[in-house]
Amino acid sequence: MEERQPILKGHKLNINARKTAAITGVNDVLSFDAGEVLLQTEQGILMIRGSELHVNRLTLEKGEVDIDGKIDSLTYSDSSSLGKSSENLFGRLFK
Repeated sequence: MEERQPILKGHKLNINARKTAAITGVNDVLSFDAGEVLLQTEQGILMIRGSELHVNRLTLEKGEVDIDGKIDSLTYSDSSSLGKSSENLFGRLFK
């Protein structure tokens, strides 16, 4: 059986005056609340921090997300490093 390769849509991030963000190339929304949005993108995990954050539009078929609120920071990390850092933290706490 032939294994399917995911179709890459391209990852773009447009921010307007730290109040709105339009993001493409999103594979999944891992979590979101008023202070943080965590997205799995084609370029890795994207963490958006701020206040009063709202996911206004989510179209995973097209890989698009629109976010409103006050955006304070953006951080990218590799998908594999996200799980390792939390495992290390718990490992250190319960040694």
